[in-house]
Amino acid sequence: MHFTQLLTVSNILGVALSASLPYNSHAPTWRTLAPIPLHARQEQTTLFLPPSTIVIVGGVIPTNDTNFVATTPLMQFYSIPTNTWSTKAPLPLPLNHLNVAVVDGKIYCLGGLAEETSQGRAWRAVADSWVYDPSTDAWTPLPGVPAGQLSGSAAVGVYDKKIYLAGGLKELELYGTYTQRTTSFVSIFDTVSKKWLQVSDAAKNLPEGRDHAGAAAVGGKMYVLGGRKDGQKNVKDTVFVLDLCDTKAGWKTSKAKMPTARGGVATGVIGKKVYTFGGEGNTATESGIFDQVEAYDTVKDKWESVGTMKLPRHGTYAVGVGRKVYIPGGGVVQSGGAVADFDVFEL
Repeated sequence: MHFTQLLTVSNILGVALSASLPYNSHAPTWRTLAPIPLHARQEQTTLFLPPSTIVIVGGVIPTNDTNFVATTPLMQFYSIPTNTWSTKAPLPLPLNHLNVAVVDGKIYCLGGLAEETSQGRAWRAVADSWVYDPSTDAWTPLPGVPAGQLSGSAAVGVYDKKIYLAGGLKELELYGTYTQRTTSFVSIFDTVSKKWLQVSDAAKNLPEGRDHAGAAAVGGKMYVLGGRKDGQKNVKDTVFVLDLCDTKAGWKTSKAKMPTARGGVATGVIGKKVYTFGGEGNTATESGIFDQVEAYDTVKDKWESVGTMKLPRHGTYAVGVGRKVYIPGGGVVQSGGAVADFDVFEL
């Protein structure tokens, strides 16, 4: 996303669902939760911290200058039982599009995009990495992302105490030609040894570069769903799959393509299905935002329609907890429109 103008919009209507998709007969519901306090927020990462906390960290927030947004180190916890928010220790460095995962009750941040102005305003990938311990409310440095593999907005998956980063953005320029450079790199961080692992030749690159893709680790496999390559409008419908028990077999491309090609999509797992929400790159709407909710069945390798979003958004992450998917913040117009809205999708 480039942010040449930040817009505030209260409601955006999306396009109609594709009639070719089967519709889920068990209609889900949407419920509004307490909004994100302090700032509207997008390009943050959303996590589930057991037993009952939703975490949002980093991202961008509006400024007094409507032409720009500011990258923030802010981390906030949401209590599911009490529907309340609290503020925790900030990141050591403001980051957006950061690569974050929870393993054994700790939060790992493995790089992301930081603001850089030496050659014109841009967001560029950095190696900085840390782990956060909720018991001490403190961040501790980790070995940085290996040189040549820096990215933000990577697809992130966790399996066997290892964190997988697939693809992402090297940089996103906020001036001139607004260049966006997508990567295909795959990196693995072992949270036990605190080391970056060597990746097999067959798995070390996605079949094609992707950023702003949906991501999920289900049943011992990692899925990279949709996304885009080198720009917001170059959206993709592919599903890349890696068997995490046999990474030497390399990435495969599913025959079941996403019904709606899109980037900036949010994903949440319920059971064996990956639910995809919203996204940007929609040329059929003034907002540029998709409202579709579609579910990918990882067992049947099939897609189904599951309705539309209550408030169509891009630039946010979702997280599945039980039979619910929590979706905080995001943007309601392409390239901006940050909101504090927070809702939950319930089956």
